[in-house]
Amino acid sequence: MKFDKIKNKGQARLFESRYLEMLTKTHPLVIWALYVPIISYMLYYSNTTLGFSITRVTTVFFGAMFIWTLFEYLMHRYLFHFSSENPKVRRFIYVMHGNHHEYPRDKQRLFMPPVPSLILASIIFSVQYIFLREYTFMFFPGFILGYLIYGSMHYAIHAWNPPAKFLKPLWRNHHLHHYKGDEKGFGVSSSMWDYIFRTSFDLEKEKEDKEKVRELMFNKP
Repeated sequence: MKFDKIKNKGQARLFESRYLEMLTKTHPLVIWALYVPIISYMLYYSNTTLGFSITRVTTVFFGAMFIWTLFEYLMHRYLFHFSSENPKVRRFIYVMHGNHHEYPRDKQRLFMPPVPSLILASIIFSVQYIFLREYTFMFFPGFILGYLIYGSMHYAIHAWNPPAKFLKPLWRNHHLHHYKGDEKGFGVSSSMWDYIFRTSFDLEKEKEDKEKVRELMFNKP
């Protein structure tokens, strides 16, 4: 879904109902506050009630965080940028992700809002439980923390300059995804899978366009 021009002001109107429209917006801290207690309790439950060792809990937890980075890449590449002529599909893609490309300065829609987020998280937990059973109580928290880090990194990339030199390639990868070509640069919290699947930008050859980067930043005039 491509747009002729990035809109630097305002935000997309996704629903006619102002009540539904309110449910499409949130602040990152709200989502962190929602999931941190769930993550903490599930890890505690895994160790104390289910009897898994701290080593086992830690290994599965961090393994799930790694799996999230692949899930993030695949979702961004194949779902959020899915091309279709079907109006309903195009509408779904726009609501899920396209509006962010049209209005990259809209900081209220970088995280999925609480109500749909909890519904989707419940579905994901249920699917994981079918395959992982009790291990889900260790895996799901890592998967969700991966999502929280992804959302926070996404926010940071649009809000600030990279805080460390080694992070600049990650920042540039996402900026180029917005203004150079959305067929590359799908990794947000990590660019590893872009390199593995050869969808990364050649940063040595790509000239940095500071004006276009400024258009993607929340607090830059």
